[in-house]
Amino acid sequence: MNVTQQRSGGWHRLLTEPIAEQSPHGVGQGEAQETAVMGAETAMEKLNVESLANEQHLLEEILSRDNLKKALQRVKSNGGAAGADGMTVQELPEYLQTHWSTLKEQLQSGSYKPQPVRRVEIPKPDGGVRKLGVPTVVDRFIQQAFLQVLQKHLDPTFSEYSYGFRPGRSAQQAVMKAQEYIQKGYGWVVDLDLEKFFDRVNHDRLMARDATRVRDKRVLKYIHRCLTAGVLENGLVSPIDEGTPQGGPLSPLLSNIVLDELDQELTRRGHCFVRYADDANIYVRSQKAGARVMASVTRFITRRLKLKVNESKSAVDRPQNRKFLGFSFTKSNRRQLAAKTVERFKDKVRIITSRTGGKSLGQVVAQLKRYLSGWIQYFGIAQSKQDFRHLDSWIKRRLRCMLWKQWGTRSKRYRELKRLGIRSYTAWVTIKSGHGPWRLSRSPAVQQVLNAAFFKALGLPSLVDAHLLSSRRTAHYGTV
Repeated sequence: MNVTQQRSGGWHRLLTEPIAEQSPHGVGQGEAQETAVMGAETAMEKLNVESLANEQHLLEEILSRDNLKKALQRVKSNGGAAGADGMTVQELPEYLQTHWSTLKEQLQSGSYKPQPVRRVEIPKPDGGVRKLGVPTVVDRFIQQAFLQVLQKHLDPTFSEYSYGFRPGRSAQQAVMKAQEYIQKGYGWVVDLDLEKFFDRVNHDRLMARDATRVRDKRVLKYIHRCLTAGVLENGLVSPIDEGTPQGGPLSPLLSNIVLDELDQELTRRGHCFVRYADDANIYVRSQKAGARVMASVTRFITRRLKLKVNESKSAVDRPQNRKFLGFSFTKSNRRQLAAKTVERFKDKVRIITSRTGGKSLGQVVAQLKRYLSGWIQYFGIAQSKQDFRHLDSWIKRRLRCMLWKQWGTRSKRYRELKRLGIRSYTAWVTIKSGHGPWRLSRSPAVQQVLNAAFFKALGLPSLVDAHLLSSRRTAHYGTV
């Protein structure tokens, strides 16, 4: 047995031995021994009951015509950049018409090998970079087909307190659940942040978890090959021995499979918790209990899951001192925008409303409209009206500054003020002021003509009005 086989334990034997020779729990003897040493029996009980024990022809469902059509439609609608081979989404349908029979045969025989993902780095809001792995469009299509079927079978087995990357669930629901715990008297939060989670997922443990749920060996083999396809960076392909590269359709589902073990353990211990992807909050009644939970759960994550808790970003604190998915809570337990959320919002609006961008007011408003529409859909559940009033006023002030700068000369500013209805003397006093655009954006003349009605006529949405509609919808449905 080679080194890879030794490290892989049960999942490797599951792929190579006949199904009749598998252990009753769907893992090999080596993996069973490891989990026994770690005390994993209780965590695996739910998985054994709810595994796909009878789904040994899962690949046929994945490769069905209807499922493939849906996968192709989703990949086309998502768009995205080309992978390592340079093929675009627009070229995918024609390629599949010519090569699909070969690809299908390779998938059925287990000989298909995904291509390396292309490494892309994007800046994180808190600093640093997030490394994404962009699969080829062909691999995105195949992964999407696998995801649609696997998610249908696996999602019902996940914890009700897990909200990330799941159909019918959202970050807003997670925030509301957290608020519910606080309302019940759980006034302390154990805020856990997993350090570089997607880069550090242990492949052997992930495949062992997969093996307890998926019995079609061809599907397991494909998942393993996706994990180990390698990364193309600076013209060189590097192997991957841990992690689930973000960027592929399957990655979120695989992350939930890994962290469902944490969910089951927290449930077994009777904790009140909410998890969204790698952000997990556990709510307790005292600081002492929080410290105890932090220590024990950190040991579980480190020893069992082979992951690392980011100590600098994790803490035991009052909920109002922490942020969760962009929100925080007031002392009276009302949802509000986290301070960093407001900072990021303003940074984005500053870029859009740059005074030197060379864009017309109409172009800027159109760009703002697109951004604000998506932003309010997510953050509209905040209950702090003053935040939305402040941001609404601040946006209009930014636009006044931009327009004042674009008017340029005193003579043009005078003409524009007069055209918009300002009396000659008031216009003259305003343009003669020695103050800069930011200060003058608050002057009576400028505010009078560049008012809320002016911007509304241009199509600029009101955050206050949008928040009011969102609040009514939230109150009516009780969730989002």
